[in-house]
Amino acid sequence: MAQRPSSEPTPSGHTPSEPAQPSIAAANRAVLDRFPFDDTRDFEDARRGFLGTAADPLVRDEGGRTVWDLEAYGFLSGDCPDSANPSLWRQSGLVSDHGLFEVVEGIYQVRGFDLSNMTIVEGDEGVLVIDPLLTAETAAAGLALYRAHRGDRPVTGVLYTHSHADHFGGVRGVVPDGAELPVLAPEGFLEHAVSENVYAGTAMNRRAAYMYGAALPKGPRGQLGAGLGQTLSTGEVTLIPPNTDITRTGQEEEVDGIRMVFQLTPGTEAPAELNIFFPAFKALCMAENATHNLHNLLTLRGAQVRDPHVWSRYLTEAVNLFGADSDIAFASHHWPVWGRERVIAFLSEQRDLYGYLHDQTLRMLNTGLTGPEIAELMQLPPALEKAWHTHGYYGSVSHNTKAIYQRYLGWFDGNPAHLWQHPPVEAAARYVDFMGGAEQVLAKARESFASGDYRWVAEVVNHVVFADPSNADARTLQAAALEQLGYGSENGTWRNFYLMGALELRDGGVGTPTATTSRDVIAALTLDQLFDSLAIRVDGPGSWDASLAIRWNISGHREPVTLRLHNGVLTHIAGEGPAVAPPGVTITLDEADLRAVLLGAADLNDLATSGRAAIDGDPKVIAELLGHLTAPDPDFAIVTP
Repeated sequence: MAQRPSSEPTPSGHTPSEPAQPSIAAANRAVLDRFPFDDTRDFEDARRGFLGTAADPLVRDEGGRTVWDLEAYGFLSGDCPDSANPSLWRQSGLVSDHGLFEVVEGIYQVRGFDLSNMTIVEGDEGVLVIDPLLTAETAAAGLALYRAHRGDRPVTGVLYTHSHADHFGGVRGVVPDGAELPVLAPEGFLEHAVSENVYAGTAMNRRAAYMYGAALPKGPRGQLGAGLGQTLSTGEVTLIPPNTDITRTGQEEEVDGIRMVFQLTPGTEAPAELNIFFPAFKALCMAENATHNLHNLLTLRGAQVRDPHVWSRYLTEAVNLFGADSDIAFASHHWPVWGRERVIAFLSEQRDLYGYLHDQTLRMLNTGLTGPEIAELMQLPPALEKAWHTHGYYGSVSHNTKAIYQRYLGWFDGNPAHLWQHPPVEAAARYVDFMGGAEQVLAKARESFASGDYRWVAEVVNHVVFADPSNADARTLQAAALEQLGYGSENGTWRNFYLMGALELRDGGVGTPTATTSRDVIAALTLDQLFDSLAIRVDGPGSWDASLAIRWNISGHREPVTLRLHNGVLTHIAGEGPAVAPPGVTITLDEADLRAVLLGAADLNDLATSGRAAIDGDPKVIAELLGHLTAPDPDFAIVTP
């Protein structure tokens, strides 16, 4: 391994990072002997079909702000330093490769322009765009690159493979305003796309900043990537609702002469997801169900636990349905696999990967082992471990195993000592007191740090930080331990979490740069979802004594909707019935104005004055309701109380 200088440049105002400790450097060097680094097939596949990349490496928004830098990861072409796991360094180098690639004549991928890939399939008159990246700016840049090499073909259709924002957020970068064209998606797409990004969107975005290392300097001691892709672009997240639902496996659709056969795979990598077979190209799109890594069963940003059992079964089904006819398999991340035998082997190994984790976790939990215990014991079969595409660059054996435990048994491990524990700050104060005070804890923790037990340092010093966040010595030692754990991680998102934690301990809050709760996503909420999103924001204790009801007569809707705040709970009921409370005010208006009022974008009195709303009753009830709503905090603390 090449040696690096003892200090590394960091962005202005950031505390310089420390070098890898000898124990971490030795552990990283040992990885070189553990895995087949002489296997170069992935590098050949990742470059196959390369047509070119953008002349300008910077993708900017309308204001000139850079939202993506194609050259940010150029350092990965060098030797792996001691501060990086060689396996992650290898993966990041593969994933950072950017440009336009021909999968097969007629199917092209823009890779390295965002966290995900954008696939472009040529039809009779134009192109079908599959998964238009996360933001409009990167998607527009990707389409411009395609057109520079393949001609100025119009977009004649869009297809979302699943309900995660990095597969739909850039759609307005490829579809002109006002254009009418088919937009295909799996059944349930819109419900899950908007609910995930609104209900718990603030917390998810905050944690995603850690998961993707958004504020970390990119470099050998900083952000290397996230395994699945490099990071998130920071442009505008958009959404055009689908107008064609895929509702069953075997359903066929044709767009611009492109024939597609679909396989629905709900509950795998996303609640709404599908795979696509293109008979004319003998090509199989696996969406995000089979990529060149072990995926997440519970992503570190937070989500509902995914089902590895059905994931495994859907991969078996994909092989049975399409394997005999597929010469190529490609996905919405990473690079394709060519050759029928290789495609079947790849999908089969991915199938065995999720099936093994599921079955072995259940076997062990049924012997009484808990999630953390199973995670320490779980080991993949040698045949799977030696396959590069099963490595935990994004998901991990450790946190996926805990997710399976959670899916079946929940948060409680059955030990009554863990049933009613003190919350973190109160527990931390008691731990530190029992251990002889902060200085005693730190003295012992420094000994553990010197011996290379960084996991223990991170655990025990966390108590000191939570007992006294102003303790500078504790913050410094905790940051140093997290940094070393990051350097040794094969998993890109673990590395980013560790290094982001160290960054915030040293320099304070760094914010949340990417938000998926955009105007388009909010606009796509159904009225039920909009009312539910308001209920989540009610200050329960502050509204215990409130009792109010508002009836909305909405133009074009057959039944009125009554909102009621009572016992700190905001409910909404359509129509009439014994559950409907007598309203204190009845308001008649159209749906767009209703949305604007509830989101604080319009004043009800102004609407009434202009004749766009009719109010029967006391309009102060609206102000009272809005006064009981709280605003989420997009920058809440994570490594400190």
